[in-house]
Amino acid sequence: MTDAPFSIGLLETGLVPDELSEHYESYPDMFRHLLSDNMPKDWIFKTFSPVQGEFPDKVSQCNAWLVTGSKFGVYEDIDWIHQLRAFLAEAYAKDRPIIGICFGHQLLAQALGGKVIKSPKGWGCGAHRYEWCTQPQWLKEAQKSGMSNEQSFAIQAYHQDQVVDLPKEAKVIAQSDFCDYAALAYQDKAISFQGHPEFASDYASDLFELRKGTSLPDEIADAAIATKNTPLDQPLLAKAVIEFLKAHQISRAEKPSGNERSIHAG
Repeated sequence: MTDAPFSIGLLETGLVPDELSEHYESYPDMFRHLLSDNMPKDWIFKTFSPVQGEFPDKVSQCNAWLVTGSKFGVYEDIDWIHQLRAFLAEAYAKDRPIIGICFGHQLLAQALGGKVIKSPKGWGCGAHRYEWCTQPQWLKEAQKSGMSNEQSFAIQAYHQDQVVDLPKEAKVIAQSDFCDYAALAYQDKAISFQGHPEFASDYASDLFELRKGTSLPDEIADAAIATKNTPLDQPLLAKAVIEFLKAHQISRAEKPSGNERSIHAG
């Protein structure tokens, strides 16, 4: 009897706008393409769509969880957001590694005791560069690939909300003048990024154009679109996520059993 393949559960919390869905894949599929080249061949993805009411049966259904971005705010009084927040708190308590992206970054922080608000700094859109504050071993492993030896990285951003109070176990690993908590690490159990490593420049530019004059002021959208040709560090972030999951596997294999603990869902 062979062991089941390592599975990454993709939790879809946002949908590609109908106007762009004919030309671009779903957010879970963007992550599949982002991560696949760096994954061991026996790893697999499973997709669930909480935003459409589809949840996993239990946190042990997958070996790891990735939460996508969303147009919603984590503080909104919506049933599926409450349910997903509790799910993440349980997954963390039961040592299931978690990767949070944008909305996922914020919801994980809130689930573990942090605070998220609509930032007075306003919109952060387009290609943003973030400085690494510290470089965990999994990041150093990713940098060995030669993709980047810089002290910073650039990815697309699209957010107005920000984490303003950190959970007790969160450590800041990247920041910028605009976003103090741009990337967080929770021991060896979870990592999260405020930006969107899954967004290709073409998709981000088309999304900003679509939102121009509606949810985004013209000047914000135009400034974001103007960053379209900025080189992005998507390959580095993809490699880093996979190295983080590999490191968690090793760490968990070395730990004695019975070390789970409970955490109150905030």
